[in-house]
Amino acid sequence: MKRTRQLIHLGAAALALCTAPTLMAAESATIGNVTVVNDYLFRGLSQSDRDPALQAGLEYDHASGWYVGGWGSSISWLSDTSAPGARVSSSVELDVYTGYRTKVGDDWTLDGGLYEYYYPGSYPHGYTRPYTLEAYAAVGWRALTLKYSQTLGNAFGVADSRNSSYVDLSWNWEFTPGWLVNAHAGRQRIAGTSAASYSDWKLGLTRNFDHGYAVALGYYDTNARRSVYTNAMGHYLGRATAVISASKAF
Repeated sequence: MKRTRQLIHLGAAALALCTAPTLMAAESATIGNVTVVNDYLFRGLSQSDRDPALQAGLEYDHASGWYVGGWGSSISWLSDTSAPGARVSSSVELDVYTGYRTKVGDDWTLDGGLYEYYYPGSYPHGYTRPYTLEAYAAVGWRALTLKYSQTLGNAFGVADSRNSSYVDLSWNWEFTPGWLVNAHAGRQRIAGTSAASYSDWKLGLTRNFDHGYAVALGYYDTNARRSVYTNAMGHYLGRATAVISASKAF
């Protein structure tokens, strides 16, 4: 991305194994996952400059519906903004989150909580820190989920962007055992910087195997402005692209 101090990151799990926790557990349980992906995308934007990323997460689900977890990924979008005399060393995203989910009848689910994005590393003087805290709420009906997230401070390094928001509608339909269709449309609003607001969409297919293995393929695109979302290497981060990932849940 071109600007050093005002950048849009927008990152989380490519497969949504941690960022979109599963339904309320019948018993307390701890779940985890490891994923390799050819390009780390979140909300349609590349976080790894089109390069592969390694990701992992761990979540504790209490039988009451309360959950807490953490997730991490390799990234490059921050270090890509480095300039002579203004180095940025962060190359890892570490997230923590907590919330509560419950079922209402047979078809409805409710979910809400807090999600913190953290990027360890060193930043030059005057750099707007990318650390971001979002509150989120979601309602699900069968295979459909509508989710709203809002920042409680600045959004991913953009100065004066408090109360930025993201709304997305997702559809994950298991049309036959082990096979799922994944569709998604979202709208990112960056408060105070309308040029950075955009929409993104996805259509994908996931194949689940025995013993927690899965492979996913998705087609992603956005209408993000090239003038905002082109990095120092001249790469447009919101381009239409295919993403393939392999994961192991445990």
